[in-house]
Amino acid sequence: MKTASIKPKNSLIILPHKKMSAWLLLAIRLLITALLYVFLGWAVITIWLDLRRQAEIIRNRPAAAAIKLLRDTESGVKAYQFNKSTVTIGRDPGCDCSFDDKTVSNRHTRLSFHHNQWWVEDLGSTNGTFLNQEPVSATIVVTTGDQIRCGNINLSVQIGG
Repeated sequence: MKTASIKPKNSLIILPHKKMSAWLLLAIRLLITALLYVFLGWAVITIWLDLRRQAEIIRNRPAAAAIKLLRDTESGVKAYQFNKSTVTIGRDPGCDCSFDDKTVSNRHTRLSFHHNQWWVEDLGSTNGTFLNQEPVSATIVVTTGDQIRCGNINLSVQIGG
């Protein structure tokens, strides 16, 4: 019993004398593998160089300008000096600048340094934060000589030493 095989019209027929040699096929495979490793190496080196460049930018970024908060007390002026980019003011002992005053909320106000300026922001305090006698309802730029009031605590701002 003979079985007839039907070949599709568009099929590629490779004749035995036209077959690729095993050595040529191996060379093509090795070339493709080498190109893949070259591409992967290029990608890794590019990522590594970019990370080094970003680290250099971060390293050369200007540090936060020092900020000093001055408070008039019965015994004289008390100064609070900070050299970091975020300063939290409140009654909580975990705050950077803590005051034992019932009119000050636990986390009352935040001073933050970004865009090369100091900014003040009320943190949802009960008695509000005031900048130069105006209520702080949004983040506002602070400059030297400004007066910040948190509850009954009045602070004068000095920026940069």
